[in-house]
This record gives sequence, structure tokens and C-alpha cells, in this order.
Amino acid sequence: MLELKQVEKIYQGTKGKAVTALCDVTLELTPGEFVTVQGPSGCGKSTLLLVCGGLLSPDRGEVILNRSSVYAQSPETRAKLCGQRIGFVFQQFHLIPYLNLRDNILTAALTDSSAPAQARADTLMTEFGLQDRAHHLPAALSIGERQRTALARAMLNEPQVILADEPTGNLDPDNSTGVLESLSRFADAGGVVLMVTHNPDNARYASRCLHMDKGKLS
Repeated sequence: MLELKQVEKIYQGTKGKAVTALCDVTLELTPGEFVTVQGPSGCGKSTLLLVCGGLLSPDRGEVILNRSSVYAQSPETRAKLCGQRIGFVFQQFHLIPYLNLRDNILTAALTDSSAPAQARADTLMTEFGLQDRAHHLPAALSIGERQRTALARAMLNEPQVILADEPTGNLDPDNSTGVLESLSRFADAGGVVLMVTHNPDNARYASRCLHMDKGKLS
């Protein structure tokens, strides 16, 4: 479903020194997999997710999503392809402060305000226990409610892949468990989860655990 072939990404660091964030990364993710990536800070984990999600072009190599070469597409086609098939969940939530909970979920539909999108948002709010908070702004939500909103937003378009960057980093144990169980159910239903995490306990939810160090994946 999602494949990386010999992907490399290099940043220009201080004093012109090159920093290799991804080094010859090859990875294949298949339906039903929940894969975690662990490693020290600055080793390339977040860069890996951005490249997988069509948000950061690699300097070398290829990213393939459902047999389509992601970075061979025009920016407009790539945005549409990834927007429909990939959902993102971030540690910092990235909710829009002036939109209520329901509208934040619907931002994943972009300009699509159709009845199916709205019905899907209502279904997800019920699934994540958010229906009573639908008209609250993010500032009025608990940390756990904000992360569940972000997770619902990621699932709105019924993606095939969810990329999660430290999704439990700001959560207490109970809310962390809820998020991880939701991601696990998504994978069990045939989706793919690629999750970056510093917490080794999260590995028990994974079907495969990978380690990254100095841009290399093993």
C-alpha cells in the first residue's frame, strides 16, 4: 500500500554542513500493519513521516502509494492523492482555534461540505465520545478531547494510511490507551498505521517495530 525505495533526504545545516535525515531508506507497508518507529531525537523520524505523506520531497528515491509514484505527480494531484488516502495525527494536534470541534474534523474534507462528509464527522464524534462537545472551541476541550478530535479528523476521508507523530506524547495513560486502541482497530480493519514514538510501551500495539538512527532504518 505504501512503499519507499532507497529514499534519501539531506538538509543544509549550520555553516553549510549537510545533515542526512534519511539515508537509503527502503520500507514496504502492507494492509493490516501497525508499525512503530523509535529512535533518538533528530534521527529523522519526523522527516520520514513527512516524506511518506507527500509533504516533503526526497532528494533521491521513490515513494509509492497504491502503485502511484507520489512525487512524480503535480503538486495539485499529489495533494489530492495524499489528502484522500493518508491521514495525519500530530503530538501538538494542530486544531484551528477559531473553529469548533465539528468544523475542525471537517477541515479534512477541504472544500467538500457534502452531506456524506458531515454524516461521517457525526459518526466519528459519536465513536470517539465527542458528540456533546461538537460546538466547543479547542480552548474549551481537554487535552484528550483535542487529540481525539485530531484522530477523528485524520479518519474523516476514510484513508488507507494513518501517519502518527508522537500521538500520545501529551496524553495521560488512559487517553494514550484510547488513541492506541483506535489506531489498532484501524489497522485491524485493513488500514496501515506508521507511528513515531519515544514510548517503548507503545510497541505492544504494533505488528512490527523499527528503529531509526542517523537517518537509517532497521
